[in-house]
Amino acid sequence: MAALRGAKQALRREIKCRVAAVSDLEKLRQSRVVSQKLFRHPKYLSSQRVAVFLNMHDEVRTGDILLDIFKRGKVCFIPRYFTKSSHMDMLRLQDMEDMKTLPLTSWNIRQPADEDTREEALDTGGLDLILMPGLGFDKNGNRLGRGKGFYDTYLERCRTHPKGKPYTIALAFKEQLCAEVPVGEHDILIDEVLYEDE
Repeated sequence: MAALRGAKQALRREIKCRVAAVSDLEKLRQSRVVSQKLFRHPKYLSSQRVAVFLNMHDEVRTGDILLDIFKRGKVCFIPRYFTKSSHMDMLRLQDMEDMKTLPLTSWNIRQPADEDTREEALDTGGLDLILMPGLGFDKNGNRLGRGKGFYDTYLERCRTHPKGKPYTIALAFKEQLCAEVPVGEHDILIDEVLYEDE
């Protein structure tokens, strides 16, 4: 376990350095390429209930994706992280105006307040698709998160929902791709990673 934790921490540091070296303009350019790939993706097109993360500075920009979700009339859910635990909910977002009213967290991303009583995806119709963040990915669907376990824990909850586990697509900069991500038994494989191919 200690060896795995050490390997993950070393890889996290390496990827953070790689992504930090990418200019804002290039991050935006790659984000647009990834978004366009998503907009043509059959799983995205057929999904009605979609969860998407609001990006941090070192993640693929999801603003265009949010706009597209609302434009197509899909139902949108965003994460609310409870930082003292590995618990996360996916709460309904009504529209772009709704997003602008959300408070900023210490991570400088917007999320519904703890006392906000919004619809949680698993309390209603479950999810068809989760668009996932992460620090690193390999082509086998292994994901390196930030070490809190929010998504792994949430996907475990999804498995017990009548709808079953949603399809998962990670959105990545090509600098986040690794030859191999070290994983343990609690790490859940993702179905697909979208990035700009060479």
